[in-house]
Amino acid sequence: MISPLSGENSSAVRTAVLPAVEAAQMHPGTPSTVTAETARKTTAALDVVRAAPAPASWPDRPALQEVIQDIVDSGFVGVSLRVNDERGEWIGSAGKAELGGTEKPPANGHHRIGSNTKTFTAALVLRLVAEGRFGLDDPVAPYLPESTLDERITLRMLLQHTSGLFNFTGEVDEDGTFTPGVTMPYGPTGSDWLDNRFTVYRPQDLVDLALAEPARFEPGTSWSYSNTNYVLARLLIETVTGRPYAEEMHRLILGPLGLSGTVVPDASPELLEPHAHAYYRHGDTIVDVTRQNPSWLSTGGDMISTTQDLHRFISALLGGRLLPAPLLAEMCTPRPTGIPDMNYGLGVFVITTGGRGTVISHNGAAIGHAALMYSTPDGSKTLTAALNCVDDAGLSIGPAFRNAQHRLLDAVFDGGRTADR
Repeated sequence: MISPLSGENSSAVRTAVLPAVEAAQMHPGTPSTVTAETARKTTAALDVVRAAPAPASWPDRPALQEVIQDIVDSGFVGVSLRVNDERGEWIGSAGKAELGGTEKPPANGHHRIGSNTKTFTAALVLRLVAEGRFGLDDPVAPYLPESTLDERITLRMLLQHTSGLFNFTGEVDEDGTFTPGVTMPYGPTGSDWLDNRFTVYRPQDLVDLALAEPARFEPGTSWSYSNTNYVLARLLIETVTGRPYAEEMHRLILGPLGLSGTVVPDASPELLEPHAHAYYRHGDTIVDVTRQNPSWLSTGGDMISTTQDLHRFISALLGGRLLPAPLLAEMCTPRPTGIPDMNYGLGVFVITTGGRGTVISHNGAAIGHAALMYSTPDGSKTLTAALNCVDDAGLSIGPAFRNAQHRLLDAVFDGGRTADR
């Protein structure tokens, strides 16, 4: 896709601007040579140009367009899809960017990527392992003495969700009892989250909340998805490097790959233009929650990106351009989760079903936004998508979201039969 500002000039300008945005968001009281507002406007202007229609350079694939329209018809407000495979790149969108509007979702708009953030975090940790800063099987407690962690918990256990630590967003026990954590948009605290969606949570606060609850199992003996693991990974990164998580992410991941549309927002509620809108239903009222403070999902679900950047990231990661081969192999080695056909490596799900073979993934949802990121193990075929919807405390969009994942996987990875129609 060619635009008047594509190429090195656009990349250089955005690469200079985005670190300033991140710095201003992370340290709002610190003077900056480029204010967050100026940076935001500059970046938004570039994004509008980059997202503007350009001469189509992708093949005609009506089956993919039909699938994303079906996803919209199932209950989503809008969908943007990007597929890169042996036929080249295909980009399409369906639905609307905004309720009551007429514009489709931007082809490469910014969106909240939810738990795809974990793959970025795991890749950053493994880059630091490659630098010799710590080892995968190092106990974490000596690095973070203030957290009073079980001394048996290793870095590998954090990335693999085998630490047994309570999930600070809440846990459902075997008997169906829900133990709440931080105020979140789903379940009984939904209305409280809506009223307080700009509350700032610091990473250590989330860890302290989790450690106040009993562990779910002995370290390394089982698997349980816990956002607490990734906040601890952030604290470890900052302790060992002496630099903020966002700076290390830019130094080792975003900068080298030229991911100029990807941001670590920390506690900023802003979403760079262009973007599709996110919504939340409370009773009979639908609220635009595009602006929301993501710090309650720190490091495990707070990042912002684009479908293009997600493609570049997962393709480079699995193509061996970020990590030494042994560490990439560690990342993609699956551990049983108890979920059928879905095991977990280090920050990635390893999916094996039907005619698709093995697919590496880590999707995410973030209150009115969702992001999909799938790839073959070698990074040669990728699917990235951004979805916007009306969310609610009961997760009523959940069945449609699961169906959307299956439809897109079938279309792109299941032997290519549907996608080639």
